[in-house]
Amino acid sequence: MAAPEYPFAEPPAPGTTREVAPGVHWLRMALPFQLDHINLWLLEDGTREEPAWLVVDTGLGDEPTRGLWDKVFEQRIGAQPVRRVLVTHYHPDHAGNAAWLCARTGAELWMTRGEYLTVHAARHGAAGYSPEAQKELFRANGLDEAQTNALLARGGLYRKMVPDFPFSHRRVFEGEELAVGAQRWKVMVGYGHAPEHVSLYCAERKLLISGDMLLPRISTNVAVRPIDPRSNPLRLFLDSIRRYRGLPEDVLVLPSHGLPFRGAHARVAQLEAHHAERLAELHAACAAAPRSAAEVLELLFPRQLDTGQIFFAMGEAIAHLHCLQYDGRLSRKVGADGIARFAAS
Repeated sequence: MAAPEYPFAEPPAPGTTREVAPGVHWLRMALPFQLDHINLWLLEDGTREEPAWLVVDTGLGDEPTRGLWDKVFEQRIGAQPVRRVLVTHYHPDHAGNAAWLCARTGAELWMTRGEYLTVHAARHGAAGYSPEAQKELFRANGLDEAQTNALLARGGLYRKMVPDFPFSHRRVFEGEELAVGAQRWKVMVGYGHAPEHVSLYCAERKLLISGDMLLPRISTNVAVRPIDPRSNPLRLFLDSIRRYRGLPEDVLVLPSHGLPFRGAHARVAQLEAHHAERLAELHAACAAAPRSAAEVLELLFPRQLDTGQIFFAMGEAIAHLHCLQYDGRLSRKVGADGIARFAAS
């Protein structure tokens, strides 16, 4: 199976766009994180006589992002209407600027219901989307008091990155076909990374807007969160990406991070092998002695982690341990200290 290939060597410059296929334009926004960018997509959504646009994902809701959008409006969109803003999932780099874009253009917001409601829950710290709930989940999985308190100090970080959000949306469904200009894009809902993450597939053009579900060089974060503390998101994620094997091998994947690539089948195989290796390492460690998620962080992430990285790493560690538990390879026991530890079955 061929390794992934990258037909575009460089991303578009900030505030500019690049056409990657007829009617499909790539733009990139900076992020103030270790993962320092997000790819967004503009789809031509009208006719020659009445041109219009559909925006896929929005960037953060901050002034640097809006400054880049101003340049895109000036240089590419102009006076042509933006009819729809489609957000693939609730994470702030994807949803953060949606309210601003919808207010500026009058566009309708399109999302799955699960992602739409999760934005509002996360903005208001409801339904388990609060620093306090996150602290309790991580404490129950072995993280010490100093580190869990550091999570509280982050405060309402999500709301800072998503300062506003629309109060209505057009619900998107699995298997639905969206007419976008002269093309049709099929909705593929994936699980594990977010509640109901949307990818879009255009069979005629052999294009897949994969969002965060299929990235070319990094592994998508798959984490247990307080809203569903006994969940098995890794199994959901692996089952979801397996569906991409049903697409043509030469499909051009348009990911949210990294460069567009061909070789989706090979990339799925790489991710499956990566997670299988991690699961094997964890199983061996827990066979030697019962371990909590906090006690396997150094095994999974052999480097110094800052507070933000611990947030993602703990969620991933719990997800991998849960996957082994639900596969019958580990058992889970809560000790007198209230901490869950996992041992070989």
